[in-house]
Amino acid sequence: MKTTLITSGNVATNRKAHFHYTILDTYEAGLILTGGEVKSLRMGHASIGESYVSPDHGELVLVNARIEEYSASRGFVEEKATRPRKLLLHQKELSKLLREVAQKGKTIVPLDLYFNARGIAKLKIALAQGKTYADKRETIKQRDWQRDKQRIMAHYNQ
Repeated sequence: MKTTLITSGNVATNRKAHFHYTILDTYEAGLILTGGEVKSLRMGHASIGESYVSPDHGELVLVNARIEEYSASRGFVEEKATRPRKLLLHQKELSKLLREVAQKGKTIVPLDLYFNARGIAKLKIALAQGKTYADKRETIKQRDWQRDKQRIMAHYNQ
């Protein structure tokens, strides 16, 4: 079985974030990872669909992100796949995010986990506000209309 390594590009995406939240602002954060976790990310064994970012004693922590154990490192260090991982941000960005999260209705959501051009693991996070049920219905309506519009245009362009 041949495996391909991801040296730059997207590893995992939170596909439901744009449906459940209105994205207000985005940031790029570094992650503190172990060596086995980085190797596992390069193989594409990660999921951030159920994860969230939580403030913890003046810093931000990625909670419930699943990075599987690297198969060749079994027996050396036992790491829990969903352990909390500290996020690295500039102090201005961190203080702004902590101040905004203190307001009611705002949260920090992970959007993408990827390797940048230099090969460093990064997490794209967003300051977001939860959508109401009516907003979600409007999103569904817009998505369906865009899909129908593409079909109509494809039919007429034949």
